[in-house]
Amino acid sequence: MTHARIANQSLDIDLPLSDGITALHGPAGAGKTAILEAIAGFARPERGRILIGDAIVFDAESRVNLAPRRRLCAWVGARDALFPHLTVRQNLLLAAGRWARLERTKRVAEMLERFELADALEMRPRDLTPARRLRTEVARALITEPKLLLVDDRGPECGADEGLLRLVRDAFGGPVLWVIGKLDLCYSSADRLALVDLGRMVGYGPAREVMERPESVEAARLAGISNLYPATVAALDPGRNQSRLECAGFVLNGPYLKGHFKGDRVWVGIRAEDVRVHAGELEPDVNFVAVHLLRMMERPRTVRLEFAGGIAAEISREQYARQKDNKGWQVEFPPAALRVF
Repeated sequence: MTHARIANQSLDIDLPLSDGITALHGPAGAGKTAILEAIAGFARPERGRILIGDAIVFDAESRVNLAPRRRLCAWVGARDALFPHLTVRQNLLLAAGRWARLERTKRVAEMLERFELADALEMRPRDLTPARRLRTEVARALITEPKLLLVDDRGPECGADEGLLRLVRDAFGGPVLWVIGKLDLCYSSADRLALVDLGRMVGYGPAREVMERPESVEAARLAGISNLYPATVAALDPGRNQSRLECAGFVLNGPYLKGHFKGDRVWVGIRAEDVRVHAGELEPDVNFVAVHLLRMMERPRTVRLEFAGGIAAEISREQYARQKDNKGWQVEFPPAALRVF
């Protein structure tokens, strides 16, 4: 069992780590790197307890605080830490130094093959792309046979991708805690997702479940739901499985809200890609809102439209090409796509 309960003036985290990949996601300054540093032993929390593979490596109450080298924890930081004067193969050989020569050579060859680095074994780090340098660091970390792998984020230009996370899953059966900035990658490749903000965990669970059904408005924001509005419960109809929600400037029919009462204040949210966009000549109705287009932003495959009132929609480039000359705009909030917190 690997588990971290750590707290100090700016951090209060209770994070279980099962086998597989747990993605750690949150805004800059949320405390993600601080969590990794505390688990690895580079920083000492004021309170809490950390177990790695059932071994207590930190306990504030009993004053246990093992040095990083004794925690059997592999660390890949946000900065490139490969030895620049050594080749890829030499970097891995150095990490495998505790084995005899033949075993060391065998393990390095297997790891180079497993991480698709066999064609780069005699290259130096400066000759590799940022993505392949990260792949080399992860391979070097795993060759030590750790109980836990910790990986910090390196940004969109040289961060992780689906291919690397797949290789890690195939090569390592233990728990992995990986700071991932891209929500798409969290959804596609992580087993679990921990959402962190202001040093607190605001969401945790199976990655797809956390993103599709966040349990709070804070988790919804971090899970990429950009349309969030305060609302009042105006009516509840359990027979029709409906609720009526009054927001500032528009009214929505949503799912029935079990456990809520008429007059309750809630938040309602919907992903930008679930908002439907229509020409403005449609008759206003419940879940339809007349809007004024403020700006358009092109994405690789989609177009993001931002309207007055804090409403955003993401549509295909083809759909935008058909509607860009609209004289007016309406957006539709499909009831099935609404999330209420």
